[in-house]
Amino acid sequence: MPRSTAAAPADLARALYRALADGDRETLDGLLHPEFEGRIADGMPLGTGGDYDGPDAMRRDFWKVIGQHFEARAEPAEIHEVDDGRLLVTGHYTGRARGSGTSLRASFAHLLTVADNRIRRLVQFTDTRRWSDALADGAAATEPSGRRELSVVAYDVSDGVATVRLNRPDAGNALDRAMAEDLAEVATRCAEDERVRAVLLCASGATFSYGGDVALFAATPHGELGAALRRMIDSYHLALQRFTDLDAPVVAAVRGAAAGGALGLVHCADVVVAAQDSKFALGYGTLGLSSDGGNTWFLPRLVGLRRAQQLLLQQRTLSAPEALEWGLVTEVVPAEDVEPDAIAIARQLATGPTRAFGAVRRLLRDSMSTPLDEQLAAEQRSIVEAAATSDAAEGIASFAAKRHPRFRGQ
Repeated sequence: MPRSTAAAPADLARALYRALADGDRETLDGLLHPEFEGRIADGMPLGTGGDYDGPDAMRRDFWKVIGQHFEARAEPAEIHEVDDGRLLVTGHYTGRARGSGTSLRASFAHLLTVADNRIRRLVQFTDTRRWSDALADGAAATEPSGRRELSVVAYDVSDGVATVRLNRPDAGNALDRAMAEDLAEVATRCAEDERVRAVLLCASGATFSYGGDVALFAATPHGELGAALRRMIDSYHLALQRFTDLDAPVVAAVRGAAAGGALGLVHCADVVVAAQDSKFALGYGTLGLSSDGGNTWFLPRLVGLRRAQQLLLQQRTLSAPEALEWGLVTEVVPAEDVEPDAIAIARQLATGPTRAFGAVRRLLRDSMSTPLDEQLAAEQRSIVEAAATSDAAEGIASFAAKRHPRFRGQ
């Protein structure tokens, strides 16, 4: 691809996937930045998960190795710009394992960074178990494979509810790279698993999360802090984007403090149940930092620009009643009731029409920046699509029969 004129970032992304599918080395060389970096999901088979420095390493040690064992391609479905200017590409890998002949269909999310009209960085998240299962009958089945093992986030699916529990209580559930990567992993699982019809975000211990791990930041040499933050935020922002894009409604249960970037988990929830003694703050200015976790996107929409400025510039801390008044949380209850109430809400939502809920989530999210005529058109498309689902047939039939509907999320 000629580099003489600037291409739109989304066009660069499309060209990348075409070049990979066609095996077009010349175009790929032109698309990748000389300082390209790749981050491949831990748990990918054949030992390919990890970091790649430079386009040659990515071609030789990842794409070539995968191509030797799989006949597959990445098929992007959606490409859009996230709040920090990078591209989020979601879609599916499709194809088969060469050795076993087993078909492959695995969801993916790629975060692409563009610099100098080239792809500077690619961070991959995918359902690695699908890759391993396709390879299972082949000669390379003994290679390390499987989903990324979770270390500081607990994950469970029961009765349609995916429970995502932050599990660093001794550190106040502070966000570090391991937690960010765990969250990206479980968000990907939620997006892939058809059993998931609601998500509960909660935490072990007395506090939801203090935000970024400041002790870790302090122990990081100053010259390395920016790179460390970028690696952590890559995964964390991907997690927030995937939770926000789910069809399944999201419920957050907040006890103690919800601070800094951890507020992003609160923001992407549809229902937030908070303890009476919980506190909400950002605190970036105290550290000489700006913001992450989607705070500059969500807060103006949730509480208004002036109040967002108070939180971000004046370091204001909100009590639970103030957070309720401002619209940051949905309800305030005694601390001992937070999780039981949140679980009850999540279970109730899990019995609803999941696909219709997903459409409502998208419509509400887009409404802040969509002109009325476009919003009306989007509503029309969504309700027509919802009308074709089995849940719509069940809902209408149950209404006519004067009985409770039994939705299946389909």
